[in-house]
Amino acid sequence: MNMSSEMLPASIESPNVEKKLGTSDGEEERQEPRVDAGAEPISKRQLKKLMKQKQWEEQREQRKEKRKEKRKRKKLERRQLESNSDGSDRKRVRRDVARSSLRLVIDCSFDDLMVLKDIKKLHKQIQRCYAENRRASHPVQFYLTSHGGQLKKNMDENDQGWVNWKDIHIKSEHYSELIKKEDLVYLTSDSPNVLKDLDESKAYVIGGLVDHNHHKGLTFKQATSYGIKHAQLPLADFVKMNSRKVLAVNHVFEIILEFLETKDWQEAFFTILPQRKGAVPAHKACESSPQDHQSLPEGWDSASEGERCRDNPDSPQKDEQGQESSPVLQ
Repeated sequence: MNMSSEMLPASIESPNVEKKLGTSDGEEERQEPRVDAGAEPISKRQLKKLMKQKQWEEQREQRKEKRKEKRKRKKLERRQLESNSDGSDRKRVRRDVARSSLRLVIDCSFDDLMVLKDIKKLHKQIQRCYAENRRASHPVQFYLTSHGGQLKKNMDENDQGWVNWKDIHIKSEHYSELIKKEDLVYLTSDSPNVLKDLDESKAYVIGGLVDHNHHKGLTFKQATSYGIKHAQLPLADFVKMNSRKVLAVNHVFEIILEFLETKDWQEAFFTILPQRKGAVPAHKACESSPQDHQSLPEGWDSASEGERCRDNPDSPQKDEQGQESSPVLQ
């Protein structure tokens, strides 16, 4: 029997579509994420975590703009210094810097463990380190040790100007022959020791190795065999990354330069780390359990949860300059 529409009640309102007076659809969704009918209700702790993560993602562009503004400000300051000079621009700018007594060493003793392609990558990373140290407001005492073999040959063929580099000590000797043992600290992600601060009386060694993770723990073994101190950067204390916690030689170098200027590890990490690393502050990282995934609000799933923690899908081998990461650096 057909029932005419006239016999239906004037209005039928489902509890599921009730709205608070004066609240729009968008505002209601922001106040309380909806839960699928078949899913278990989420706890207050899980909801708080999801809302914090949502807020963090909404502010991503603001953080990116802040970093851009900082870089622009530094560039403008350099130009102003140059415009106020009397024709000797570069010399005037260099006199205004506060040089650090900290020694930063790139250990090139792994030449025989790399193929030519990786040697070329290491060469580019060294060039970047040199350029950044020349521009830094607190440049370090830069050492390139065990310089020879394939690396020297590649530099002679492709970058003949390296012989005129200034403010750098390029030595064929091993670092252990140039610097007192008690002053050395090898930076390696395999070390159980975590740096809290930098001692400017020390010489920090970065392993000049690009090997796609074929020689795990090599720099740590070398440090222990030579009986020198070792440590890792406090990356895990400040940063959660979706990629491997290994950094290219120039990234480690630049992070140390940035820390010398800001005295803030978190700012140093987030200024230097490439976006593809998907880095977020450790205290705001995505750490959801399987139970959390089962009870995520509508429109949130385990796949998108991972995507929210990074800008772009990670390529484990290359950074934003197309450089390879060293598997022994943190």
